[in-house]
Amino acid sequence: MDLTSVLGIISGFLLIIIAIQRGGASRSFFDLSAILITVGGSLAATVVSFRKEDIGKVLSVASIAFKQRTIDYTATMEQLISLADLARREGLIALDNTLDTVDDEFLKRGLQLVVDGIDPEIIQEILETGISEIGARHKMGRKLFDQMAMFAPAFGMIGTLIGLIQMLRTLNDPSKIGPGMAVALVTTFYGAVLAYMVFMPLSAKLAIRSQEEILHKAIILEGILAIQSGDNPRIVAEKLRAYLPSSERDEVEYVKRQAPTGEEVGSSL
Repeated sequence: MDLTSVLGIISGFLLIIIAIQRGGASRSFFDLSAILITVGGSLAATVVSFRKEDIGKVLSVASIAFKQRTIDYTATMEQLISLADLARREGLIALDNTLDTVDDEFLKRGLQLVVDGIDPEIIQEILETGISEIGARHKMGRKLFDQMAMFAPAFGMIGTLIGLIQMLRTLNDPSKIGPGMAVALVTTFYGAVLAYMVFMPLSAKLAIRSQEEILHKAIILEGILAIQSGDNPRIVAEKLRAYLPSSERDEVEYVKRQAPTGEEVGSSL
């Protein structure tokens, strides 16, 4: 689980609760009707925004915001460099023996296409389509939180209007105007808190996750095309290192290897 997402939301709520407690009259900030209108209305409207068959997929993608995911770009690059070295020394067909050891399905798919002798243009088209599909799937997951961030303040305002209407019925009793106004504004408060402290930050977290995965897939695509074209492993390393910030490029190494004849085929970058 991604502790930064969970702790961020929890700490935000705690700070708001502490501020309310310090101001007194904390019970005025809890109203069951306001919760039903804001939370229930936002959920209902969001469900209406998606097709029934998409809801499960959207929830699955949205859950990524709460999962701890670390993409090791360096390990992927070094794996691609090693594969490029193998392909250059023993031929592309030698990659077939490594497929069972590859965990990343996208990389395995690309290597299989290379082993099958598919044209580079077709491989690039197939893998780029896969990257585009990943981006579209992530965009759909972000839409869940974006929709809820949009609906929460709106239903908060609806709850406020309902409260104001009910308050206006008691104008003949001035003692009820103040408490009635407070209750009416609670729903707007709920809507703003949910939108700006929960839904929008989670959408931003998903955007970051999407960028990370798409970059990872782009690195794999570059490596696959370089391997198929027979590039020297040193050249492959330089191509892949270009995807990283300059501060991280030194972490990617092309380990010195020896060819079967004893000839050196690479050196540290």
